[in-house]
Amino acid sequence: MLNSANSKREQFWRYLEKSGVLDMLTKVLIALYEEPEKPNSALDFLKHHLGASTLENPEIELLRLEPLKMKQKYEAIVEENKLKAKLSQYEPPQEEKHAE
Repeated sequence: MLNSANSKREQFWRYLEKSGVLDMLTKVLIALYEEPEKPNSALDFLKHHLGASTLENPEIELLRLEPLKMKQKYEAIVEENKLKAKLSQYEPPQEEKHAE
């Protein structure tokens, strides 16, 4: 009886692997894990991402990632500008540079 249950479980697991279900669930769970601001409802996040992305259309995934990449670039530029502002405090005024 125990072998029968294990056998059925293994068959079902192989079925999920072959059909791409495990891969898709893994990708969505990784996306949730990497989300900087966790959503109030993890279940809604999963529903949205499972319904919105399909294996047949990788362009959807690229479009979904584009705003995240833009946000990261924006944040890097903001940080760079902050560092430049701090460095400018230590630079002598333009008039003093010419006097040397």
